[in-house]
Amino acid sequence: MRRFAMKALFALLTLNRDDDDPPRWDRIILIASTVVTIGLIALYAYGKTTGRW
Repeated sequence: MRRFAMKALFALLTLNRDDDDPPRWDRIILIASTVVTIGLIALYAYGKTTGRW
């Protein structure tokens, strides 16, 4: 599952990208912030279900 997620992330980052174009930082930041947000939500849900918080 983790390998699939990394492949999907790299596919999104390299989709329709030529070698001459600079990296699209807005897309990279958007994907990174989405991943962090989903991670925080998952951590919160895990903490609530285990009753440690």
